Amino acid sequence: MEAKLPSGTATKVELGRLFSDLVRLETEVWDLVDRRLRRDHDLPLSWFEPMQVIDQVPNCRVADIAEMLSITVGGVSKLVDRIERAGWCGRAPNPEDARSSVLSLTRDGRRRIDAARGSFEDELEAWLGPSLPRERLDSLASTLRDVRQHVADQQRGK
Repeated sequence: MEAKLPSGTATKVELGRLFSDLVRLETEVWDLVDRRLRRDHDLPLSWFEPMQVIDQVPNCRVADIAEMLSITVGGVSKLVDRIERAGWCGRAPNPEDARSSVLSLTRDGRRRIDAARGSFEDELEAWLGPSLPRERLDSLASTLRDVRQHVADQQRGK
């Protein structure tokens, strides 16, 4: 028997379904986009994501990527090592903190990510764009940001 919850509160069963749908959707869309990026640009999505952060964040550090992508510093460090070995990013000493490095894309890395961005956007448009009217997609995006913020706040003890 399910416990009574305040009116408007999701049940555990509903939350379980939501979790399952979120995880499965993420996996399905990830695989579709990854397949396209690998095929057209020889670039796995797992590298594309941190390369985008490196490209967008001035004086980017491994910790910045970890925070933005919600993955561990150790995991990001290994990804950056691989991207660096491929010749698509480089590290330089951080002038503000000798314990860390700042990351930047190489010329080849910038060309690769610039070329891949169009495919990334096209693939998302093809799979997600027609799924819902624009206003519902905007609402879904806003809702997901709110839920992520709530989780982050709870983890920080706010």
